[in-house]
Order: sequence, then C-alpha cells, then structure tokens
Amino acid sequence: QVQLQESGPGLVKPSQMLSLTCTVSGGSITTSSNAWNWIRQPPGKGLEWMGAITYLGSTYYSPSLKSRTFISRDTSKNQFSLQLSSVTPEDTAVYYCARDPNWGQVRYDYWGQGTQVTVSS
Repeated sequence: QVQLQESGPGLVKPSQMLSLTCTVSGGSITTSSNAWNWIRQPPGKGLEWMGAITYLGSTYYSPSLKSRTFISRDTSKNQFSLQLSSVTPEDTAVYYCARDPNWGQVRYDYWGQGTQVTVSS
C-alpha cells in the first residue's frame, strides 16, 4: 500500500516562498511510469493541478503557475518537494500530493491527506 504524507509550514507570509515535502512509503518514486503530483484546493474552489515530477525526474508545470513553481525530488529519502515563490493570499489552499500510476492519464490512485497552507501577514 502506497502512502503519501505532506509536510511543511502551515503559515507563510506574503511575498515569501512556500515549501512543502511529500514523503512516500510503500513504493518508490522511481517506479516506472509513475508521476508524482502536487494539487491544491483553495477555499470554496475546485482542485487545481500545479505540477508533477516523473519517475525519470522530468518536471511539468501548470502554465498559470510555471513562473513561480519548482518541483524536485530526493530519491535517497523517497521524497518530492514543492516550492512556490512570491506567494499571495490567493495561494491559501489545502495542498495535496498524489500519485499518477501512468503518467499522462491524469488518474490519481494514492493521495496524501492534505496540508492547509495559509498565506497571511
């Protein structure tokens, strides 16, 4: 059973960088065909895909967030991370990490429980 767990600060000041880590257990982030995604849900809104890192380490970003987003991984720790720069209150959301078992099919089979991030001074 694959498990994902998000971690990071719950409060970030405007203009600063949001940094989150997803720790994966029960499976490897280098397993063929897998892609590891960051998805968020602002209050009262739907899910928004932010970006992904594949099992080969290639990264893909939402066009609307590409200029502020960076996704990386640490294969030795079986973790992948999200950095979102220059945050504003509009970046307040529950942030999820999720696995797409076959990159490109946009089907997520395992999710973290989500972590609330609030952007406020």
